[in-house]
Order: sequence, then C-alpha cells, then structure tokens
Amino acid sequence: MTTFTLLAYRDDNKEIILRTQSGRHTFNMPKDPDSIRKIKQAISFKQNVKAYIDENGNVAYSATKALPSAGAPFTELAMTATDYTEIPPEVPSEQAELMNFVHAECAELKPDLLMMAPLNWKYLVRSAMRGKNIMMTGPAGCGKTMAAKSLVNALERPEFYFNLGATQDPRSTLIGNTHFNKEEGTVFAESEFVKAIQTENAVILLDELSRAHPEAWNILMSVLDQGQRYLRIDEAQDSKTVNVAKGVCFIATANIGNEYTSTRVIDRAMLDRFTIIEMTMASAEQEKDLLSKLYPKLSGQNISNIAEIVGATRQEVNMENPRLSTAISTRASVELASLVYDGFSVEEAAQVVIYPQYDSAGGVDSERTFIKQIVQKYCDDGSAEDLFNIDEVEDAEE
Repeated sequence: MTTFTLLAYRDDNKEIILRTQSGRHTFNMPKDPDSIRKIKQAISFKQNVKAYIDENGNVAYSATKALPSAGAPFTELAMTATDYTEIPPEVPSEQAELMNFVHAECAELKPDLLMMAPLNWKYLVRSAMRGKNIMMTGPAGCGKTMAAKSLVNALERPEFYFNLGATQDPRSTLIGNTHFNKEEGTVFAESEFVKAIQTENAVILLDELSRAHPEAWNILMSVLDQGQRYLRIDEAQDSKTVNVAKGVCFIATANIGNEYTSTRVIDRAMLDRFTIIEMTMASAEQEKDLLSKLYPKLSGQNISNIAEIVGATRQEVNMENPRLSTAISTRASVELASLVYDGFSVEEAAQVVIYPQYDSAGGVDSERTFIKQIVQKYCDDGSAEDLFNIDEVEDAEE
C-alpha cells in the first residue's frame, strides 16, 4: 500500500485542490460521500490529507497533521470536484465543523419524500445541533412529524417521542407517579420523560403541543427556558429538580388556526421559548413528484389529476374570498393515490377520502358542491373544462 500526505486547500475558483508539496502530482476530488466529508473536515481544521493507495488503485482518505509529501510517482485518479462551503480561516475548528455539516453535508441527508424547503431543512438541522427548542407549525398532514423524525435519523441521536395531544394525565406523563407497597412503602416512579431529559444530545419530540392540557405547558415552562432547563418533581420548595442534559433538543409540532377546533391557543410565553419553523403545503408539481416516487407504477395521468385536484384546493383557500375552508393535505393526497393504485378510479377515491371533509349544508352553494366541481374537472379524460358549475345548477333548478 502506498501512502501520500497531500496539501488540501481551495483555489481562486473555489475548487478544492489536493496536491503534493512540489505540485507535480495532483488529485481531483473523489466521488464517494465519505471521502468528500473527510477531506472537507481536514480543510476546515486546517489539516492536510493522507491518501492511502492499495495495489488495486483503491484510495482512502483521512485528515492528518503530518507534513505533505514532496512528490513521488503514483497513478493520477480520474475524479470530479464537488460543492463545499467557504469557511473563514479565523473560525474555530468546532464551529467550522458545524458550518460544514449544515451547509454542505446535511442536504444529502434530507429524505426525497420530505417536501421541505432546503433552507428550512438547514435551519432545522442547525437549530437541533445548537440545542434549540424547535416548534414545527403548519397545516395538518404537511409533514411536520416526518421532518422531526428525519432530523433524528440525520443526526443519529437518541430519540424520545411523547404525544401530548393524547395525554390525559400530564403530571403522570411528564413527571411520574407515586406508588405504595408493603415492602418499600411510598415509592416514586419517574416517567419516561424524566429519563429522556437526562439523556445527553437526545432529540425529544413533543407531538401535538397545541392539543396538550394547560397543565402540561406549566410543567414544561422551566424545562424549555434556556435560563433554567430543569424539571421540578414536586411543588414543595425543597423538592427534587432534574436538570436537562447537555445538547438536548426539544421539537414540538403544532396546528395553529381557527379550523383546528380541538386545539388550544398556545400561550405567548410558551411560544417565545421556541424557534419556529413553518411547514407549508407542497405545490402541484411537488405533489406530482412525491406521488411519482411513492407509486412509480401509477399512470402519469392519474398522478397529474390527483395533484391538480389537491393543488386547486390549496389555491382556493388562499383566495380573498375562498369557497373552501380547508385544503386537501398531503396525507390525504397520498391516500388518494393509494386507492387509485389499488384499482379505484380518481372519482371513487375522492368520494371516500375528500368529500367527507367538506360540509354539504347550503345545497349548490355548499363546500361539498364546489369540491365535486373541482374533482370532476380532472376526472375521466383529465380535461380542464368544467363539467358543471354552480350557475348551471341554479339555472337547471329554476
């Protein structure tokens, strides 16, 4: 095996250069992500790069503080350059590593099925790495929980999940219970949440925070406060407190809006404890892309029709005087595609998935009538002509 220590730097054209000290032999950037990551880290830490070349011409890289080789014959490798992030030379190595991961590497870790803007994804990753409290807001079914779980997979950190919307006893869920037995007397059994906040670098998902009981908010106030970061086990003045471990990140999901009638208005002091990342509904083109990846054998026409129906409802709810109170979620559009994949027609799928979401009160002026018009517009041959409209129905009844 042949070993070379190479100079690693960025040239005036912002390309990464790997060469021997004499400059007579130069490596181009490799293609595999692991090698790229190690070379970028070496540059971030102002180190050189060690290249290992075996008898078969395979190369492995690592960062090293060793001096670069003066130059010796080796096989020129046909490799290509890649993107990277320019990091100022005065930045500390730990900061440089974070910047390099957020701006250069984390994009590759975002799942293809997660319809999230690249900027929001980077912001999410950066906030988690900084141990921030994050609140994911957006319409139901837009991918908030999926984004949070994708983050856990990307960072490879311990994960804990708590559905606060389904919690009937917040104190039991977040603190624990007191039990009595003959052998030990009164015993306190701490909750899974208490264990979670003591796990260093854990990501704790607080799902459906906007549906949580107000008592849960009160318990969480000191836990989420960056100046306190502790959980008080009891209300007594001398009661035990549990400190939140280093690097713990809390991610909450919330539905905010008048249409979510079972939710509570989150207190402003609670909101102020979070970095808010807003998730939006996908566009028609993004919806087509998602459904095509999920159901690659579904016809392009069916996918297009479903995406157009869903997109039309999202455009309508954003109008100045909308005729629909809510849009079709991505979760619902995936279910539509699933039914069509199983042999249902688009219209049949709409009857069981879409129509029940809209009120039929008001006859021809109802939301149900309008959504039927949208569905029929894209059914059958997928033509863009209205198969019926409200004016035609009213004329027929007169």
